[in-house]
Amino acid sequence: MCPVTTTSVTRVVAGTAAAGAAALAWGALVEPRLFTLRRFTVPVLPADALPVRVLQVSDIHMVPGQRAKTEWIRGLAALEPDLVVNTGDNLSHLEAVPAALDALAPLLERPGVFVMGSNDYHAPVLKNPARYLTRDHAKVVGAPVGLPTEELREGMTSGGWVDLDNARTSLTVAGSRLDLVGVDDPHIHRDDYAAVSAPADPAATTLGITHAPYQRVLDAMTGDGARLVIAGHTHGGQLCVPGVGALVTNCDLDRRRAKGVSRWWPGAGAGGAAPADAAWLHVSAGLGASRFAPVRFACRPEATLLTLVPEGPAR
Repeated sequence: MCPVTTTSVTRVVAGTAAAGAAALAWGALVEPRLFTLRRFTVPVLPADALPVRVLQVSDIHMVPGQRAKTEWIRGLAALEPDLVVNTGDNLSHLEAVPAALDALAPLLERPGVFVMGSNDYHAPVLKNPARYLTRDHAKVVGAPVGLPTEELREGMTSGGWVDLDNARTSLTVAGSRLDLVGVDDPHIHRDDYAAVSAPADPAATTLGITHAPYQRVLDAMTGDGARLVIAGHTHGGQLCVPGVGALVTNCDLDRRRAKGVSRWWPGAGAGGAAPADAAWLHVSAGLGASRFAPVRFACRPEATLLTLVPEGPAR
């Protein structure tokens, strides 16, 4: 047996420290700027319908001066989506509305809808970073600082997007009728789905829109017949472990659904196999993070292009 020497222990400690420092540097300086576009095909339309291209942007968490993020978001307009869905948390600074609207400006020229997230109402606050991995991560410390929410709302509605905070609308997109129903942010208990609940019209495809994918909202929307629910909020876990995935979702959604496409049906949170007619759920990992915790690891910032097609296997 080889003896354990002070020198060997020192080398192990030094190697571990170096690896930790490299991971921290990657998560703080590199990965948050590696913006990527995810693409999924989701079978929710009637037979013979033309594809509908839906671009989701979420959790921008804009801070003035973030030019790389701004230009990347502006460049998404080149995709020429049929519909843009903004699932909230656009702001991370009291003076970020002009920067957020500048980033979204080319997308505001396309048909679009939006809901608000908690960080469209209240500014982020400095917290102990370790709290991110605890259940009280979202607990507000002290009095919340209000953001210029109505300025942001006015900027998006004046650009032509429809506000779906506890509201409904119908749009004809690429020849298909889409019924869209949304809620204000469930994470801060502003959702009132009961006020807009209605059975899905078989002549349309119903999409549910929410910032935070809490089970009560997913169950209610899919119970009414929504074929697809689109959400953000989770940041995909933000700090993930390769081979394991998200450690937290910051809501009551299970970790394996922290980002990407999955199936949902009323009661799915209790487990079990998905029924054949289960709805689809897409959760975006989002494009940013609180300016007080601008770190990502194994979870690149993203926007998503969802191509809706007639019913069949998803890809």
